[in-house]
Amino acid sequence: MQTPLLAFLGPTEILVISVVVLILFGAKKVPELMKGVGTGIKEFKKASRDVQDELQRAVDEPPAPAPLPTPKKPTETVSQSGDSHV
Repeated sequence: MQTPLLAFLGPTEILVISVVVLILFGAKKVPELMKGVGTGIKEFKKASRDVQDELQRAVDEPPAPAPLPTPKKPTETVSQSGDSHV
């Protein structure tokens, strides 16, 4: 179950947080800060979606067929006297 963070905050808490952010960062930095936060959230969601898509593709695709065994080459036999025969 996912509940948004703002569901637990009332209007007073949101106002206090907004005033504190405005005091700490100033009126000129707040839009830049929010733009950076928005970009970060967008990139995180994209990466999360990419991972989910990759996992779904791995689950959906059939397993790769096993490779066929390669035929063995005939080996040389060595006689008792040390001569080799093909």
